[in-house]
Parts: sequence; C-alpha cells; structure tokens
Amino acid sequence: MPVNSAGLVAKTIAVYAKDVRLEFRNRYATSVVLMFAITTLAMISFSIGQGSLAPRLLAALFWIALFFSAMAGLSAAFVREEESGTALALRLKADPTAVYLGKLLFNLTLLSLVTVVVTPLFFVMTDAATDQIGAFVVVLLLGVIGLCAATTLVGAIISKAAVKGALFSVLSFPILITLLLMLVAATARVLDGQSFGGILMELQGLFAYSVVMITASLMLFRFVWRE
Repeated sequence: MPVNSAGLVAKTIAVYAKDVRLEFRNRYATSVVLMFAITTLAMISFSIGQGSLAPRLLAALFWIALFFSAMAGLSAAFVREEESGTALALRLKADPTAVYLGKLLFNLTLLSLVTVVVTPLFFVMTDAATDQIGAFVVVLLLGVIGLCAATTLVGAIISKAAVKGALFSVLSFPILITLLLMLVAATARVLDGQSFGGILMELQGLFAYSVVMITASLMLFRFVWRE
C-alpha cells in the first residue's frame, strides 16, 4: 500500500475511533436515534392495530421511520465538533478526506446499529411478510449506505448554523427524495414476495446513488470543511 494511502487509512480510523469513544461516553446520538425510531414504530403499530396494510404502505412507513431517525442523530458527528470547539484542531491536524471518511464510517455504524434493532421490531409489530428476507437485507444495506452518504456532507454544511436540526432536515430531504422513492419501491416489491430478479433495477439505482453521493461528497467536502 502506498505511503499516502496508508496515512489516509490511519487518519480515517483515528477520526472514526475518536467519535466512537465520545459516543460511548455520552451515548447522545445513539439514544436519540434509537428512541425516535422505536417510538415511531410503536405509533405505527398502534395505528395499524389488528389490521394489515398493503406492502407499499408498509414499506413507506418503514423508511419514514428510518429517515426521521437519521435526521434526529446523523448530524451529531459534525455538530459535536463545533459545539465542543474541537473543529479547528481537527481542521489543522487531519486531512479533509480522512475527516469525511471517518465521519461517514461513524454514521454508518450508528445507523446500522439502529437498523439492527428497528428491523426485527418492524416485522413483529406490523406482521409484514418475511419470505424474501435476503433481498430485504440487501435493500436495507444499500439504503443505509445511501442515507449516510448523503447526510454526512449535509451535516458538515449545517454544523455552524444556529438552527441545526431544522436546517439539516430541510437540506437533506431534496437530496434524499430520489433515494427514498427507490427504497420504498424496492421494499414494497420484497414485502410482496418478489426476489432479487424483481428488484434488480432498483438495486442498480440504489448502488449508483451511493457511489455518486460518496464520490461527490469526497470532491466537495474539502471546500465545505475549510470554509
């Protein structure tokens, strides 16, 4: 591995490890995201009652729960730096690419943890079909990557704003609307019993979205971070 690449990996891991240690101490983002997701699922379950919903509506409710959970906590990685006054030191010590990748990995870890808890609860509370669980997991994985790829850069943009939470949602939604529509369509097909062959187009779209967002974020983050 080239020296520059080795240095980038080491700095990325250092940024990621720092965020994990901070989160382990106060558990702020994890608690907020988990409580929001579980509360949303509970309200969905109570609203449905003993009835059953169409696959597309169930899919929409699932991704609405994850979307708003992400809005509740994924900006914390950058907001915490600004509020604690460590952003300047990070700008001086770490390469912007390493900062972005470290924050992206942290957000992926956080949202993956929430997803592991929320997904089984979703199936239990809504009695949704589980015939194609493999295809569902693949859609879920691509959805988590896409959500984090888009919101990590937005989190850096709004970290200095006075009204961070509202601005984070406002800026994220136009970027994420295409992703959410693809996720709802793919999840609805899976819940309706279709396998990988029936959602191939959606999977390709989800993969392309994640690649484009990560690539664009890597190109733009340097300017956002040093502004």
